[in-house]
Amino acid sequence: MSRVLVVSTDVVGATMAGPAIRALELSRVLASRHQVTLATPNQVEGDFGVPCVRYRHETLAELAQGQDVVMVGGLTLAFSPGLAALAVPIVVDVYPFTQENLQLFASQPMLVRIQDSEALLRGVWAQLRRGDFFLCFSGKLRDFYMGMLHAAGRINPYTYDQDARLRRLIDVVPFGLPQEAPVMRAHGLKGTWPGIGPGDFVVYWGGGLYDWMDPLTAVRAVALAAQQNPTIKLFFPGTRHPNPSVHHMGILDQTLKLAADLGLTGKHVFFNDWVPYERRADFLLDADVGLTLHLDHFETAYSFRTRVLDYIWARLPMVATRGDVLADLVASRGLGVVVEPGDAEAVAQAFLDLAAMGDLRRRYAEPMESLAKEMTWQHCAEPLMAFCDHPVRAADALVGYRFQPEERVATSMVPLEGQLRKAIASLRQGGPKRLMRDVRAYLRWRRGA
Repeated sequence: MSRVLVVSTDVVGATMAGPAIRALELSRVLASRHQVTLATPNQVEGDFGVPCVRYRHETLAELAQGQDVVMVGGLTLAFSPGLAALAVPIVVDVYPFTQENLQLFASQPMLVRIQDSEALLRGVWAQLRRGDFFLCFSGKLRDFYMGMLHAAGRINPYTYDQDARLRRLIDVVPFGLPQEAPVMRAHGLKGTWPGIGPGDFVVYWGGGLYDWMDPLTAVRAVALAAQQNPTIKLFFPGTRHPNPSVHHMGILDQTLKLAADLGLTGKHVFFNDWVPYERRADFLLDADVGLTLHLDHFETAYSFRTRVLDYIWARLPMVATRGDVLADLVASRGLGVVVEPGDAEAVAQAFLDLAAMGDLRRRYAEPMESLAKEMTWQHCAEPLMAFCDHPVRAADALVGYRFQPEERVATSMVPLEGQLRKAIASLRQGGPKRLMRDVRAYLRWRRGA
């Protein structure tokens, strides 16, 4: 049994966003075999199945004393250099926040954008240099971070000899879903939410409104579809993030304004602050279609929309924008309809077609059931559990090896034998004058002239 400290970068409580949910659920899985403590930036109230302790970045090193494994994410290592200096094996849960912020700060002055980008990249560098084992959501994101690890010198003869597949260095741990099927304790939407009737067709936007998502197309699509089928309603369950420190999203204001301008607010489009985590089944099971729409940009390519996992858990057919790994899953496993980015007409038609089918959950039950079994937290967490069973520093860290990048190629990269061959060739081709000319050119290159 290992002593494991899991550090959440987000608040844990009755209402939670994806990073906190992931930290909590992985802690619960690990607690089946290990002694787990969940460190949170807030004071946790209530019982969440694992011991919780509040932390500040300057106290994390103290909390980590005596632990066999520490799991972190985000900018934790950059903010807590004392933790990074400890000899304890550190698991880094990598997340593409650098990609998100390129879109989040797109409307800011260039100086602000550059400062944010550089600060985040320094945080990523702190992760790459210190982590002993890295987790990521998908194989595609693993490829991205393997490139970064290679550039940072972490893919080297030591880590390669430890495991030629490099699964001991970085592996895939997706966002998971509960083993237990969801149960509705009370209707969250139909017949209870003002403006949504018992027979309405509810489209559910299962998560927050973020600048890299595309809720505006969702609103425009409902405006089109409702002209033919007035029972179609769109519900946004999360407009107020549970963590007050999260940057305000301009897309929220734009979405509220668009719905109001089109006369849809309270009639066909509805907004809620944030659904409590333990009540999410009441809303998911009361919906007819899950919706995930995003823009076509860099962030999309490496994203992993955690709301899609809730849809799979609730056996909720989906309408999704193509471009990310989960949209590929929707298409390949027959979980719903995939549309082009920004195509409100196609989204509206998908709503109309699905509403006309009737008994959607029965129609999509088979692919949903088989996929749900593959994506439980217990199954997804297997690589992390295996590491915690036998925690160890990365192979290069054990011998104290650290790559030191240089601006120019070091002389040692050009073997002496190769230099001699070049000198002999110069002498044969042009005599002593040619040799001296080439030597002077080489020395100027060495000096950086």
